[in-house]
Amino acid sequence: MTYALTGARLLDPATASYRENVSLLIDGDRVADIGDGTPAPEGATAIPLAGKVVMPGLIDAHVHVVAETLDLWSNMVAPTSLAALRSARVMEDLLQRGFTTIRDLGGADYGLVRGVDEGLIAGPRVVICGKGLSTTGGHADLRPRTDDRPGMMSDRLGSMGVIADGVDEVRRISRTYIKEGAGFIKIMANGGVSSPNDPIHALQFSREEISAAVEEAENAGLYVAAHLYTDAAIRRCVELGVHSLEHCNLIEPETADLAAARGCIAVPTLVAYEALARDGEALGLGAESLAKIDVVREAGRRSLDVMRTAGLPMAFGTDLLGELRRYHSLEIDLLAEVLNPSEIIRSLTETGAQLCHLKTEAGSLAPGKLADLIVVDGDPLSDITLLGADGKHIKAVMARGRFFKNEIGGTS
Repeated sequence: MTYALTGARLLDPATASYRENVSLLIDGDRVADIGDGTPAPEGATAIPLAGKVVMPGLIDAHVHVVAETLDLWSNMVAPTSLAALRSARVMEDLLQRGFTTIRDLGGADYGLVRGVDEGLIAGPRVVICGKGLSTTGGHADLRPRTDDRPGMMSDRLGSMGVIADGVDEVRRISRTYIKEGAGFIKIMANGGVSSPNDPIHALQFSREEISAAVEEAENAGLYVAAHLYTDAAIRRCVELGVHSLEHCNLIEPETADLAAARGCIAVPTLVAYEALARDGEALGLGAESLAKIDVVREAGRRSLDVMRTAGLPMAFGTDLLGELRRYHSLEIDLLAEVLNPSEIIRSLTETGAQLCHLKTEAGSLAPGKLADLIVVDGDPLSDITLLGADGKHIKAVMARGRFFKNEIGGTS
């Protein structure tokens, strides 16, 4: 299918500026041409935009599509076929909000990637890591202290983590996930909120184990992403070559400077803790987990300023599970308390594309790039909330050259 989007205001995330009265020619899954006021060529479906904003499709760099509910055990015991159908529903909802690419941080498998690629699932492009690697008793080990059963049902699609103790096991599992289509490796290198046995300050994995994961990823041309909160955990991972720093709520300026110098990218996920603080208790989260939330929730806002001052790039991420996904758009509002609209737009586009190894394919609109775009009613550089509000102001979503949402019409 060939489309000509005419009369658009084209937003460039790199310069935070608009190019006026632009025509975009979409041929198949690519942007074929971008011109100034060019009329629609013969045979193309013309869609006049009358000055509406066109910008690259959005990227959420920290999601868990298999987490149907905040009850993580329930997700794991669900039949794999049911977990896949539930994941497809999560992905379709994200696409309707304008997210044309997502990076899954534990759970999604190659089948979901293929499902999108083959058009079986109406969802964003998915970049996967397999499961998140965890130590025994670490962030992805959900067994209570009295549960001494081996393993964690990590073979199920609904499971987000796998236990990997020792250098050899870290290497074996990393190699397995790379063979199965992983675009990066995820490790749990710090204590967590939702896990029962590990305080926030707990350092997880030995230096040798982390180095093994980094080496295996780099050997395949990939990188390691790490779940991190405390400054000590972040610094250790930066020193060992971890590239993607998830959460980073308690980061200090010196560590942020080091991370920036090493070329790392951070993925703050403030809304995860805001949502848990609001609804966690009602949804069954235990007292220990609720207490952990308070440690990281307020620190998250400070971390944004620390990382911005250091020049540490930040990608947009949400990390919402189950019923808490209704707060997805709130992440934009929380970021806007510290960052300006152009910074948030870059996090949603260019920086996310870089983490997804799609820098030459997505994150901006240019001839030859993927036809992933959204049409916005209003000016997001002046009002960033237009990119939230559950997609209310996003009038069209195109992914891979196909409209999945179209409230603007068109004529042949």
